[in-house]
Amino acid sequence: MDLACSPAEQAFRAEVRAWLEAHVPAEPLPDFDSTREGFEAHREWERTLASGNWGMVTWPVEYGGRGLDLIRWLIFEEEYYRAGAPLRVNQNGIFLLGPTLIEYGTPEQKARFLPPMAAGDEIWAQAWSEPTAGSDLAGVRATVTRDGDEYVLSGHKIWSSRGVLADWAFGLFRAPGSERHKGLSLILFPLNAPGVTVQPIKRLDGKPVFAEIFLDQVRVPAANRLGDEGQGWAVCMSTAGFERGLMLRSPARFQVAAAKLVDLYRRRADQVDPSVATAVMQAWMDADAYALSIYATASRLMAGGAIGPETSTNKIFWSELDLDLHKTALSMLGAEAELAADAPDGSADLDDWLDGYVFSLAGPIYAGANEIQRNIVAERMLGMPRA
Repeated sequence: MDLACSPAEQAFRAEVRAWLEAHVPAEPLPDFDSTREGFEAHREWERTLASGNWGMVTWPVEYGGRGLDLIRWLIFEEEYYRAGAPLRVNQNGIFLLGPTLIEYGTPEQKARFLPPMAAGDEIWAQAWSEPTAGSDLAGVRATVTRDGDEYVLSGHKIWSSRGVLADWAFGLFRAPGSERHKGLSLILFPLNAPGVTVQPIKRLDGKPVFAEIFLDQVRVPAANRLGDEGQGWAVCMSTAGFERGLMLRSPARFQVAAAKLVDLYRRRADQVDPSVATAVMQAWMDADAYALSIYATASRLMAGGAIGPETSTNKIFWSELDLDLHKTALSMLGAEAELAADAPDGSADLDDWLDGYVFSLAGPIYAGANEIQRNIVAERMLGMPRA
């Protein structure tokens, strides 16, 4: 892996930076998980990105992308976070389902779903977890039965991110009588279909970020199945690989946070325990180490490699890195972090660190609980026997 950018990559970085400087909103958008207004404002930002084919730069041009490689995607992400651009409301679509569609989808499915996904016209929710099947996806009970040219879906999904306001969802469903990893299919379904009921779930802060989805004899075309019938486990593992090991949490997110943490320490070094310096340095080095590992993964994939169980180590690493970054910041801010106001010395909003910490607490749970990821590492990477 060559860490030096080529002249072409440097020119691409300059192009991205110039476009973002011209288009990133001057004022932060409202939270997309709070109100319909905020959600639609972020949808409009997705459309702005799509107007310049920046929705997902690795996708083919005909689907709204630029046909670029993963290294350039990482460069784009670095510039995106450096510019303070809005968080992506359609990340379940563009970062998880989109790459899976490109790998497993038919030409008709790609043409139907990818362009409106890139343009923000259709926002996606993930419908995997169930009340009795969280990180253990092989335990899903929601069913799918074939009826001619249609599938009939029934069951109960829960903890669906952005399910309250999204347009579509992709879910894992089981053929009646099948068990564990067999008989599963990945089905795409509209959330306004007859028989679909979406019930908001509020977080402790009152925001309806999640939803539970009830499906009662929901009919969708058989053409909405992604991958072969009964082979949904393999398809979902591909999606999980993108979620845990590559695209859901780009390294730029943590590198920007680490830089802000260093800046916070420099301005408060004379007010905090000297031992905090070690935690700050460790967080900065870990953010850089994560970036290097993702660059290595991208290089390997570009050379024909595949995503494997090592994505579980990445998921553990980035989720715990996020926690450490915010814990260290709060250790410097102390009780001041409770205030909903700008820091007196002109640093970032105290809300940013406090809200970020609250969100980071969920990191070891979503995208597959870290306890499950450690089991995967032990069994599939280290060859240890199941407990």
